[in-house]
Amino acid sequence: MEPEILYEDKFVIVCVKPEGMPSQDDHSSTMDMVSWLKNHVSGAISGKPPYIGVVHRLDRPVGGVMVYAKTPQAAKELSRQFAEHKTDKVYTAVLTGKLPAKKGILTDWLMKGRDNLSQVTTAKASGSKEARLSYQVIRSKYETGRTWTLAQIALDTGRHHQIRVQMAHAGAGVYGDRKYNPDGPILPEAGGIGLFASKLTFTHPVTRKKMTFQAKPTGRIFQMFS
Repeated sequence: MEPEILYEDKFVIVCVKPEGMPSQDDHSSTMDMVSWLKNHVSGAISGKPPYIGVVHRLDRPVGGVMVYAKTPQAAKELSRQFAEHKTDKVYTAVLTGKLPAKKGILTDWLMKGRDNLSQVTTAKASGSKEARLSYQVIRSKYETGRTWTLAQIALDTGRHHQIRVQMAHAGAGVYGDRKYNPDGPILPEAGGIGLFASKLTFTHPVTRKKMTFQAKPTGRIFQMFS
């Protein structure tokens, strides 16, 4: 599956990253988003080395809406927005459990440890950072001996593996997440991971216009709720 371009101008390019594709070069043999976008841009502007600036990331298994910068100035401004939490990011998730309420806010303290893993700790722990998100349950169903939950999740902070860690800690791990939900069920016909970046809002770095882009989850596990 190839990326889908949602919007493009001289300064930014908004696209849907397929699940399994790295957001940038990860030194593997897999095609990554930056390389793919450079090929795309160079085809439109022959003779010029294309610039693609990474201003935020999605974990490799996670698909969804992303924005990349096409100039260093645009990259600087977009990076500032993400660093200062001036953007709005909404995810759709399939969870293998039941959340505490129909909607709510989860606040935890996370620490990044070894093996590229994060864990919930305490505010007093050295190096811990506050992680906060809000969620709303869209639909729940009981199937294969457990409760499955389809939820929308909005990030207030942008910590390492934040949604995956906090959902697992709340008792409703993300489907297919073998790092933080290792005992969760795996459906052979579904595969993939039940997390998708479905909505992104940012301010255009040049025109200052607020822009919102959305996409429907592409993973097969989401068809359970279709």
